[in-house]
Amino acid sequence: SNEPIRADTIILQRLKRLVLHIEFQTIPKEELLFRMVDYYVRLYRYFPEQEDIIQVVIYLKPSNSPLVYQDYFATKRLRLEFRVIRLWEQPTEIFFQIPGLLPFAVLSQTDQPEAVLAQVGQEIDKIEDQREKSNLAAASSILAGLVLNEETIKPIFRRELMRESVIYQEILQEGRLEGKLEGKLEGKQEIALNLLREGMKLEQVVNLTGLSVEVIQNLQQENH
Repeated sequence: SNEPIRADTIILQRLKRLVLHIEFQTIPKEELLFRMVDYYVRLYRYFPEQEDIIQVVIYLKPSNSPLVYQDYFATKRLRLEFRVIRLWEQPTEIFFQIPGLLPFAVLSQTDQPEAVLAQVGQEIDKIEDQREKSNLAAASSILAGLVLNEETIKPIFRRELMRESVIYQEILQEGRLEGKLEGKLEGKQEIALNLLREGMKLEQVVNLTGLSVEVIQNLQQENH
C-alpha cells in the first residue's frame, strides 16, 4: 500500500550485517530530510536482521543553503540522524586512491577543476579493463558537466570510448524511448483531431485513441 520510492544507492553488507544507503543531491531540498526517514523505515522493514542502517547524503554542488549542513530530521517525538558529505570540502587527493572515486574528483576542494579533470582522464587511460574504463569515462564526463562546460570536457573523454559504457547506453536508450513515446502521443493526437473533425463523439474518440477526456477536450479548444 506504500507509494514506491527509488533510492540512489543501497549496499547490503551481509558479513558486517549493515545496510549502506546513499543519496546524491545537486540542489538541497527540504523534502529530502523527511525522505531519509521514509527510506530508513522501509529499509528496516526489508532488512530487520541487519544490525545497522547507515545513511549518507552526498551534496555534489557548492551551496550556501543551511540544508547542506543539516544531518538530521526531527519532530517532537522523532529524530533520525544521517551523515552528510559536501564534496566541495573534500581533499582532491582522496578521490585518486580508488578508481571508482575518480568521477567525483572534479567536484572536490579545488579551484582548478580543469586540471583535476585532465588528471582524472590520465588515470582512466591507465585502466586496462575496457568496460571499467568506458564506464568511468562516461561517469566522469557527466559529473564534470556540473562545474565545467562541454568544450572543456570533450577533449579529455573521447565519445567513442564512452559509447561502450553501460551509462552512455542507458542514457541513449532513454532518449530513444522518450522520442518514441512523444512520437506515439503526437500520432494519437493527430488521429483524435481527424476523428473530431469528422464529427465523431468525444467518448468514441477516447475509446479509439486511449487518450484521456481532458487531453481531447484541450485539443478541441486549441484547434477551434
